[in-house]
Amino acid sequence: MSKRDRSPSSGGALIKRAKADAPPTNQIAISSKGDDRSKGLIRTVPRTSGLEAPIVSLAGAHSREILSCRFDPTGQNIAAASADCGFSLWRTYPPTTNYGQKPHLHKAAILDLQWSLFSSIIYTASADHTICYTDVTTGERVRKLRAHKGVVNAIDRTMAGGAGTELLASAADDGFVHVWEGGDDGGKQAVATFEVGCPVTSVAWSADGTNLYAGALDNEIHVFDIRKDTEVYSLKGHSDTPTSLAVSPNGNFLLSPSFSSQVIIHDIRPFSPSPTRVHRTLVGCPAGFEQTLLRAAWSKDDGGGRVAVGGADRTVTIWDVESGKIQYKLPGHKGTVTAVDFHPKEPIILTGSKDCTMLLGELNPGVQT
Repeated sequence: MSKRDRSPSSGGALIKRAKADAPPTNQIAISSKGDDRSKGLIRTVPRTSGLEAPIVSLAGAHSREILSCRFDPTGQNIAAASADCGFSLWRTYPPTTNYGQKPHLHKAAILDLQWSLFSSIIYTASADHTICYTDVTTGERVRKLRAHKGVVNAIDRTMAGGAGTELLASAADDGFVHVWEGGDDGGKQAVATFEVGCPVTSVAWSADGTNLYAGALDNEIHVFDIRKDTEVYSLKGHSDTPTSLAVSPNGNFLLSPSFSSQVIIHDIRPFSPSPTRVHRTLVGCPAGFEQTLLRAAWSKDDGGGRVAVGGADRTVTIWDVESGKIQYKLPGHKGTVTAVDFHPKEPIILTGSKDCTMLLGELNPGVQT
């Protein structure tokens, strides 16, 4: 690499090096004002992923706030849903580009999206009361479901045990949770319906696909058994509405942030040692007054050793699950951080915000649990 003609007049400069076979590093040159080069400090920062840089900004695809963003099951691609009624597709690794755009897919804001587990379909849920299935290879809308009589707040998918069929669950303001058949051949009628009785803000499948968890306006998380077609119990502990739900990679715990700025990890094992099933209560991430459905996530590269939630303080907070202590408080956004997701294989976090941008950031590797 050729030597630069002169040092910057102030601040720090990032010297970019060509990628080698060994784990890449960044050298950060910190210099004082003036031409005295002897006062400079060179520090090597070890890289922990295959990203183009330790922090990568993804911007320019959306004109309104990003409300959901997720890695695909391979970690090679990213999808982001926005209040501008469309979604965008990005490559995770260099060149990190916006290679796909589906504008005006819905007639109102897209509140949540999910990648299919086995096909090239993306599922999107909207405030226009519908769910759309879109083939990302062709860009064509495969199916549109008039799913609910209210705003569809959240969706989640699972593979039905032994049947090889993908099931999609949707939660809405009409107080119902519907289960749909996913994929190209799915029908337009719900295969199961559960009534909660008040607006439902979040939904998640258990690891084995036999239970559904639904967070609602009554501050409880209702647990439905698909086989029995009934509610079997509810999880309490929140003093305000849960904003999202996420099941841990091992299927033993359920993560639920809420409008009260309190994040609870529930023990959902069949025989919990705690009568309340509250495993951890985490604080440090303000939900704010905007009543935004903040979407949380579990780390996957370490088996669920960390959890993350975005906040109204324009940062994302990452806790260590075992100790309950905050590991990271990551800045960078200019608006509320609405959604986070962890890469399925590397210590990378994805964040989406009301500032219409996303950030990819490297973390230190977690300890495998």
